Amino acid sequence: MTALLEGRAAIVTGAGSGVGRASALRFAQEGARVVCADIDLAGAKETSRLIEAAGGTAFAVACDVSREDDVVAAIAATVERYGQLDIMFNNAGIPTPRLGAKLEDHSVAEFDRLTSVNLRSVFLGSKYAVLQFKKQGGGGVILNTGSVAGLVAWGGAAYSATKGGVHQLTRSVAIEGAPFGIRANAICPAGMPATNFMTTGGLPDDADAREATTREVGASHPLGRPITAEDCAQAAVFLVSDQSANVTGVLVPVDGGYVAR
Repeated sequence: MTALLEGRAAIVTGAGSGVGRASALRFAQEGARVVCADIDLAGAKETSRLIEAAGGTAFAVACDVSREDDVVAAIAATVERYGQLDIMFNNAGIPTPRLGAKLEDHSVAEFDRLTSVNLRSVFLGSKYAVLQFKKQGGGGVILNTGSVAGLVAWGGAAYSATKGGVHQLTRSVAIEGAPFGIRANAICPAGMPATNFMTTGGLPDDADAREATTREVGASHPLGRPITAEDCAQAAVFLVSDQSANVTGVLVPVDGGYVAR
């Protein structure tokens, strides 16, 4: 059986942990040559090590996705090492600084930080991926990590606004890229308490409190389970593979049925 991503070169941002690490591992399992990009270089190197230990191909690069030069350099390193870029997974993001914070609780600096990491990064990654895809010819795939918070009012106003922007950017890139064989889609996860994403957003440190929060998050989804990084990685593989060759401009909730209610 042929691996779904055999021989393709993929960049995964935020690959040092969570959805990024899980997706980088799955991409490699399906035959992709992976670039693990993260501002946390140690985390990215560990993901690369895990891929290589399993027989895959990967290398790590330090990348602050909010910085244009870093994104350009990551793509250049990919093309230099692998000769091409086929998949750009703009996954890196940050949560709202404090769980439960309302719009008026956010400082302008916090809003600017959310925007630069969650939205500007997707603009930069998409822009320079499109330029590389057009230079190569033959199309390419962009996948972005959005959120159910960009689909419904959930997760905090400032954070939700950045993810809503990601969703609209995804649709627009899909339409602009279609004549060139470039596809763009987004996954939209719901609550993922087991990842460091929610931890950095204020998930309790106490083990019992964390377990209670995990149960509460899971109970908010009709299927009754919290979303895992692996759930997102499975959806990501489908959307960047030829199994979804005629799918573009879609926002795929990975949410246990949350937005269907």
